[in-house]
Amino acid sequence: MASNILVISKGAVFMTDALVSNLEAWGFGTKVVEPSLAAIENEREKTDLYLIYAGDFIFETPEILINLKDICNEDDKMVCIIGYQKEIDEIKNVMPEFLISSEFERPFDMKVLMFELKKICAADEERRKGKNILLVDDDVTFLKIMKEWLSKKYYITVARSGMQALTYIATHKPDLILLDYDMPITTGPQVMEMIRSEHDAEDIPIIFLTGKSDKESVVKVMSLHPQGYLLKSLSKAEIVESVDNFFETKKWELPDE
Repeated sequence: MASNILVISKGAVFMTDALVSNLEAWGFGTKVVEPSLAAIENEREKTDLYLIYAGDFIFETPEILINLKDICNEDDKMVCIIGYQKEIDEIKNVMPEFLISSEFERPFDMKVLMFELKKICAADEERRKGKNILLVDDDVTFLKIMKEWLSKKYYITVARSGMQALTYIATHKPDLILLDYDMPITTGPQVMEMIRSEHDAEDIPIIFLTGKSDKESVVKVMSLHPQGYLLKSLSKAEIVESVDNFFETKKWELPDE
C-alpha cells in the first residue's frame, strides 16, 4: 500500500512542484498544504508521514510546529525536514528527536531523498506489524550506528536524553528500551526508576547499554534488575543476535565471566 506524505510548505513553488512530481513518480500519495493548523488537521487521518519544506514560516509561526508535534505524538507519526541548517535547528528546538525520522540540508539530492523516504515508510509499515525499540543514549554517533544496525528488523525510535525518553513513553509503549547506563544529568538508573514508577510503563522491558565489562560494573548494573545488559563494544552481529534472542525467549542469561 502506498504511503501518503503531507508536504508542509509556503512559497518556493518551483521546488515544491519538483518535489511533488518526484514523490508521485516514486509511488507516494502526496498532498501539499500551507503551514496552518486547519490545513494540517484536514489531512491528518490520511497522512502517514509529514514532510516539512522549511522556510521563513518556521520562525514566523512557531505555533505550527508545536501543534504538529502534538499531532505526531497523538497519532504516532513521524516528521522529515528539508531546509537550511538554521531552519532545521529551529525545528529541532521545538520538536523532540524521536519524532524526526530524517533531515535533509539544502541543497539536497532528490534521488537520495526519495530513497530515504522509501526506507522510512517501509520501516514504519514494518513497525506497525513488528517490534518497537526505544534507544536512549546521549552519544549521537552511537545512536546512529545502533539505529542502522537494528532498523532492518525493528522500528527504532531514538532519544538523546532521559527526559526525551520519558516524554516519548508518556504517549507510547515500546516493546523494549535499550538504555545507556552512564548518561549525564539524568543517569540510566534514574531513568529506569522513573519508568518503573509509571503504572502504564512499569512493565516495559529495559536492557542497559554499558561500556564497562569488568565483573564489579556488571554486578552493579544487574543489581537494578533490568532484563539484561549489552556491552557497547559488541559487534553488530552480536548485538542484533542478542536483541533477537530477547524477543524470542523473553529472558536473559548473563554471559560467562
